[in-house]
Amino acid sequence: MKTMTIEEKCINTIRCLAMDAVQKANSGHPGTPMALAPAAFVLWTEHLRFNPQHPGWLNRDRFVLSNGHASMLQYAVLHLTGYDISLDDLKQFRQWGSNTPGHPEYRLTSGIETTTGPLGQGIMTAVGMAMAEAHLAALFNQDDAKIIDHYTYVFCSDGDLMEGASHEAASVAGHQGLGKLICLYDNNHITIEGNTSLTYSDDVAKRFEAYHWHVQDLGDNANDLQAISAAFEAARAVTDKPSMIILRSHIGYGSPHKQDTSEAHGSPLGAEEIRLTKAFYGWPEDQEFLVPEDVKAYMGKAVNKGKDIEQAWNALLQQYKTKYPELYQQLEQFLTQKLPAGWDHDVPVYKPEDGPKATREISSAFLNAVASKVPWLIGGSGDLEPSTLTLIKSSGYFEKGNYGNRNIAWGIREHVMCAASSGLQLHGGVRVYAATFFIFTDYARPAIRLACIMELPVIYVMTHDSIGLGEDGTTHQPVEHLASLRAMPHMCVIRPGDANEAAWAWRTAITRTGGPTMLVLTRQKLPIADRSQLAPASGLQQGAYILAKEKGDMPDIILIASGSEVSLVLEARERLQQEGVDARVVSMPSWELFREQSEDYRQEVLPPAVKARLAVEAGSPEGWEQWLGEKGTMIGINHFGASAPAKELFKHYGFTVENILDKATKLVKHEKAHRI
Repeated sequence: MKTMTIEEKCINTIRCLAMDAVQKANSGHPGTPMALAPAAFVLWTEHLRFNPQHPGWLNRDRFVLSNGHASMLQYAVLHLTGYDISLDDLKQFRQWGSNTPGHPEYRLTSGIETTTGPLGQGIMTAVGMAMAEAHLAALFNQDDAKIIDHYTYVFCSDGDLMEGASHEAASVAGHQGLGKLICLYDNNHITIEGNTSLTYSDDVAKRFEAYHWHVQDLGDNANDLQAISAAFEAARAVTDKPSMIILRSHIGYGSPHKQDTSEAHGSPLGAEEIRLTKAFYGWPEDQEFLVPEDVKAYMGKAVNKGKDIEQAWNALLQQYKTKYPELYQQLEQFLTQKLPAGWDHDVPVYKPEDGPKATREISSAFLNAVASKVPWLIGGSGDLEPSTLTLIKSSGYFEKGNYGNRNIAWGIREHVMCAASSGLQLHGGVRVYAATFFIFTDYARPAIRLACIMELPVIYVMTHDSIGLGEDGTTHQPVEHLASLRAMPHMCVIRPGDANEAAWAWRTAITRTGGPTMLVLTRQKLPIADRSQLAPASGLQQGAYILAKEKGDMPDIILIASGSEVSLVLEARERLQQEGVDARVVSMPSWELFREQSEDYRQEVLPPAVKARLAVEAGSPEGWEQWLGEKGTMIGINHFGASAPAKELFKHYGFTVENILDKATKLVKHEKAHRI
């Protein structure tokens, strides 16, 4: 090994670990870790505040690798700085059961703050983290005790900035003046197909200046440790704007044949090229996964340094607790989010005489009834609050200079709304909801999917749930969306059937912590079920429940519905009873909650012996066969809608009592005929 400074040796260790891991896995992206190793070294050793032995420490700086394909860069640095990632873990990169997957995954790997991979997601999520820091700092910091005081750092790539998602993120962050968000852009000019000049000629500096960011262009100085460190210092000195540091790096740095080529981006370098590259670095050419002892000692200083940083903060927190006991108690409540006794006592109970109500109206009433008891609840809509009705009326809008407010005006930016909501949730100290029209989950789907992967308890409030929104027509009617969101693992979709079910849907969402919950709500007004004659709406918690029981020992038919169609099957049941057909009505607002119940309960609600089953839902029939069995049938929609008043659409597409009666009667007759 040639003589080199300890800094150079640490950087080359990071580079060689990345090359070796990708080569051993025969899969991965070695070039970017090789290029960004100096920047990562500077950030972790000089600027980032963290404690490897307590990765979840509240006042740590957050780091997000938005260009998640460069995961070996992060894994190598985490290993060297003392996180729970061993050298064997690096050797198992991208293998079954390892904690070093191809892209960083939250919960799986120590030190990973969020799951990244789809480009643009990381930078959007980081915006939410910075928002959470600003919100909690505004609520709890005092002049002599800044207990919430940390930064969110992001590494991003050409691909991140090509994705339109980055526009949404940058626009929101700049408008809100998130001064503790610092992004380093790896301008390496290479994507999978070749040089970025094929598709990309943006002036990134001007672009981000136009977004009201503080911009530094370091030029071709990716190996200049002093310049990189000074840029981070300068970024932190600007408190009223997010910062962008542009760094021209060379992908696959040091590789004699693959530097600055797309071959270094997404494929192993090959054994011979790695040998030549190690020779360029002055590294032992025949050694794999080498971590010199002096590198271990130097990078390992982070362990004691992290302990000292956290201990100093803990001392400050104790002073804060003594001097500001009420604020300290509130902070604990925000962090633990334990619901106080009686938190939902002010939620109204609705009766039929209150008149029909849209479930979106009930959502608004619930939100404002509990807002004071759940002060850590924060959220907003994608420029649709007058329609989604998701304003916390006791608070103003979260904005520059007023970060303590609870309403977030996301603008027409559904993608960043949902990704940044994940970032807020990941940060901790808040519980987040995000609202838009159900159809616009199409814009937010990648972010929603990542929230499901991470099992984050974000609450999505989606209104205008079906063809029932009416005249806006085909483009705004979410025919297939229930089916597609129900297909997403860890998502809990709840489509309540009346006012009281809507209130219980919100209760369920707030108390559920194992993943996202999506409330799917109506624009149109729905009758309020008479709970003095029917089962209580608390049955919603089981996902499906017997709303109206048959008169005999076993029903002739089971009518199943969700949302606005529940009132239709209730009316149809009354008519069927008059015709001598003994029908049961099952309200089924949530398949996922129903699946969580015991087999005995599920069979109690849907007895296997009852083959005649009719489901009614103004959406795609996909998936309903699991509840209908072989002989059941469905009134659904397997085509797009149309522009017309809601009542006409429901009539035209068969969502009428008459059509339900006709199909139910035929089912019962057919079943009885086959029993004989």
